[in-house]
Amino acid sequence: MKDTLLQLLQQAIAQLKVEGLLENDFEARLQVTHTKDKSHGDLATNLAMMLAKPIGKSPRDVAQLIINALPESQAIKKVDIAGPGFINFFMAQDAQSAVIKSVIEQSSQFGHNNVGNNKKVQVEFVSANPTGPLHVGHGRGAAVGDCICRLLNATGWDVTAEFYYNDAGQQINNLALSVQARCKNKTPDDSGWQDDWYRGEYIVDVANDYMTKASIDAEDQHVTGKGDPDDLDAIRHFAVAYLRREQDLDLKAFAVNFDNYFLESSLYEDGKVEATVNRLVDNGFTYEDGGALWLKTTDFGDDKDRVMRKKEGGFTYFVPDVAYHLDKFQRGFERVINEQGADHHSTITRVRAGLQALNQGIPQGYPEYVLHQMVTVMRGGEEVKISKRAGSYVTLRDLIDEVGRDATRYFLAARRAESQLTFDIELAKSQTNDNPVFYIQYAHARICSTLREIVKQSREYSQEIGVENLNLLTLEHETQIMDKMSQFPDLVNAAANNCEPHVIAHYLRELAALLHGYYQAGKEDESLRWIVEDNNVCQARLTLITAVRQVLANGLELLGVSAPESM
Repeated sequence: MKDTLLQLLQQAIAQLKVEGLLENDFEARLQVTHTKDKSHGDLATNLAMMLAKPIGKSPRDVAQLIINALPESQAIKKVDIAGPGFINFFMAQDAQSAVIKSVIEQSSQFGHNNVGNNKKVQVEFVSANPTGPLHVGHGRGAAVGDCICRLLNATGWDVTAEFYYNDAGQQINNLALSVQARCKNKTPDDSGWQDDWYRGEYIVDVANDYMTKASIDAEDQHVTGKGDPDDLDAIRHFAVAYLRREQDLDLKAFAVNFDNYFLESSLYEDGKVEATVNRLVDNGFTYEDGGALWLKTTDFGDDKDRVMRKKEGGFTYFVPDVAYHLDKFQRGFERVINEQGADHHSTITRVRAGLQALNQGIPQGYPEYVLHQMVTVMRGGEEVKISKRAGSYVTLRDLIDEVGRDATRYFLAARRAESQLTFDIELAKSQTNDNPVFYIQYAHARICSTLREIVKQSREYSQEIGVENLNLLTLEHETQIMDKMSQFPDLVNAAANNCEPHVIAHYLRELAALLHGYYQAGKEDESLRWIVEDNNVCQARLTLITAVRQVLANGLELLGVSAPESM
């Protein structure tokens, strides 16, 4: 419907130019949107308000000129002018049902487009320190980041998913010291145990495997425990590899895969941090004060300058981030998106400032950030704060094991990333309509069950006959479903552009609600059932719900959630 209307409006603009009401070189940025209230039609445009100034008339008068200039079309049933000059279009039934044909023809590609034009984009997400099991906050980052990758892939981008390992710094030293203490049979209750050492039971597992000389196959290396409790470097190397492997296994269980793993330590080993600092110094954006090296971030909008190298030595944490993002730019990524926790908010300005100070032609908004808020896990009205294994927090594995991958992924991605999230374990496990992921999956399974039922009744489903009789789909339930399906491609594009996978989650719940409502109407009135005696009506309705099944499956795929055929 939308494409048809856009073409008609383009022809109307051309006619206004012929009539001398618009300059020939005038270009209008056409916008056609779905109406929220169906009493206002199916689609609407604000074109009259955009043309009011160049034409020199009121928007409502211009709206009438546009309507007069529209070519005759059977796709439009009725046109209204509303408010200050909106034009509302009531589309004919054939135009509404065209979406069913599109879904059938495009199948798993319905909703996809090539807006990205195969341009390179990198999405960095999770990027957890390899110091322990992934917690539920990492899980939210994994769900949101992976969904963003799926959305960008669906809209024509060449996507690279990257995991950045913070394998350098004090936290890794604390990890090594914690494992070493356990290797020497010390516990957190013993004197000498430091407050910033790790206390979870997983540290015992790492120490035991190191002492028994176990072998670890991490993503890019093979490490064998040395068994020497005094060799801190060997312990550090083994512990990092061990916990990287554990995190990789958790992410694979969560259906999250990465194209590239990047080590923070490599930035130092390859001299990229030092080269970045030298370039900033050479460009005149640094100065010495109090024995420290400062970056003039106020030149780029920061509220104060930031220390790069501390007076006691060592770089502050944002400096390797600048080097890392320069590396991303040099790898040819036109767009870079970082999905991180809200605690990274303070680094945005200084990282971007550092990149601008390098004078390498890096765009000002590079990189983009999606920051997710905290997750509170609830069970029985009580907050769940600790894990048996991790000790101090709820792990991603805890949730996957308890409620399943599908529910975990959906719940963590279904709310706007900037909003705090309450994860209700009992709701996620429930098989009721209150559980949104169950509700959506059951809609898909219900359609599959109906298609099996038609076979049991010794009748055939003919998609060809169904397509020929789409004009019979005139019920309000049917037109509402068609209208909702026609919105899917625009929503996918918007969700990808704005990095908002929760938009897809909400859409699927709304489409599932329409489908379930359509089914319930048939239970109350036999003439409204999907399988009826009139074969033409039956085939048309089966074709409609088959299209719904495809859209539900396509949307669930974008969220990394399965579409079961039976439940």
